[in-house]
Amino acid sequence: MYQMHDETEADLWEVEALYDLCFAPGRTALSSYRLRDGVPTIGPLCVVLRDADGVLAAAIRFWPAKVGGLDILLLGPIAVHPTRQGEGLGALLITETLERARNLGWARVLLVGDAPYYKRFGFAKLEGVVMPAPTNPDRVLGIELQTGAWNGVAGEVVRAMA
Repeated sequence: MYQMHDETEADLWEVEALYDLCFAPGRTALSSYRLRDGVPTIGPLCVVLRDADGVLAAAIRFWPAKVGGLDILLLGPIAVHPTRQGEGLGALLITETLERARNLGWARVLLVGDAPYYKRFGFAKLEGVVMPAPTNPDRVLGIELQTGAWNGVAGEVVRAMA
């Protein structure tokens, strides 16, 4: 049994430690982190899962960004503790937070990730949307939360104003 709640200040260091555990050293040097520098997260979409003993099992964050002058959500990072992987916790967080984002009126979400994993949620490769280098263009994926939201959207992904 897991409890889901919005990430709070009290969760910060534990969530960061989970990201450090799950991702390669130097993760903060990735281009997606340059888009996050000095920009606050979208609080209602940053969620943690804890087990019955209160141990952190998984976390997800979302950040605002822009493409072609339009607002987008940048999903990530998302991490599941290695001892909890395979339990569907990542899928639960993605499904729940995408529905929250839709209910909050967001139209489009972008992430950098593996298409074979994320396509089951509706993500597909975005043509004409360019993440800052170095990013493999085949890993730039998006999903529409409103029909047609990615139609005609092109350009470089840039930081939202802090």
